[in-house]
Amino acid sequence: MVSQRPVLVTGAAGFIGFSLARRLLEGGRAVVGIDSINDYYDPALKEARLAVLRQFSNFTFHKLDLADRKSTEAIFRDGDFGPVVHLAAQAGVRYSLHNPHAYLDANLSGFLNVLEGCRHRGTEHLVFASSSSVYGANTRLPYSVHDNVDHPISLYAATKKANELMAHAYSHLYGLPATGLRFFTVYGPWGRPDMAMFIFARAIAEDQPIKLFNYGRMRRDFTYVDDVVEAVEHVIARVPAKSDQAPDRELDPANSSAPWRIYNIGNNRTVEVSYVVELLERELGRKAKIELLPMQPGDVPETCADVDDLMRDVGFRPSTPVEQGVCNFVAWYRDYHRQ
Repeated sequence: MVSQRPVLVTGAAGFIGFSLARRLLEGGRAVVGIDSINDYYDPALKEARLAVLRQFSNFTFHKLDLADRKSTEAIFRDGDFGPVVHLAAQAGVRYSLHNPHAYLDANLSGFLNVLEGCRHRGTEHLVFASSSSVYGANTRLPYSVHDNVDHPISLYAATKKANELMAHAYSHLYGLPATGLRFFTVYGPWGRPDMAMFIFARAIAEDQPIKLFNYGRMRRDFTYVDDVVEAVEHVIARVPAKSDQAPDRELDPANSSAPWRIYNIGNNRTVEVSYVVELLERELGRKAKIELLPMQPGDVPETCADVDDLMRDVGFRPSTPVEQGVCNFVAWYRDYHRQ
């Protein structure tokens, strides 16, 4: 069972990190936040998120690049926290086509430093972000954590798959309890400007064209951020144990004799991206200009999460309808941009 000591949240100024930290703080849990506040997207949004978190007396923040080995070692050596939720990463499939080294630094070197910190500290539970992108060239839907994911189609996806393997090695070698979470198209208030929901809303509001790839025939498992953070809360409290694995059970990509688990965090419902544009049009009261384009490199036509394992083990599955989620997102978007 996980303790009630402060939670270390890396990427605390990011979309999911901020949302999780705020939920924990509102529930009375102390949070130690880490973020490099880089310029991958507008740092002003990150600072605005931090301003919200700093209103809580039980929030402590450190500006830190996790790829900085000595600084990360110091945080783990001297910090006061229990479980670790690692959400800091270089995100984005398309950005990885043009800036590959950013992914090696943040997603591999940074994650290795976190693993080393957890190992030497004896961390009670490491929960870390993976991605639905690891499913890559898989075509069977819904995506199951028990399916093979050895065919990534972007460097970003490859680094997230590597994170899962690295965590498993540390779980096996050092008994580090670790749980990886494959997030599916997370959206909602305070979302990232480089993600489709934000891009579409801004384009509609500014009367700019929206690019729909695969000639508009794209489907995604849109997962509302409040559902995501509730799932993460449940997962934090469920520490995997080596004894969970029956000795005669055949190993597959989602189970192990080590204290290591993988879960999908998705809505278990695939939605046409063009329908999301329609919802945004309705909420913003403006028509979108649509530009239909072919498939992009590193992309897939459809995603959908099988969340049976999540439901079985932690008793929760995301369920917010996309109609409600888009309504909430647009309300925040208008308020944030004073529109």
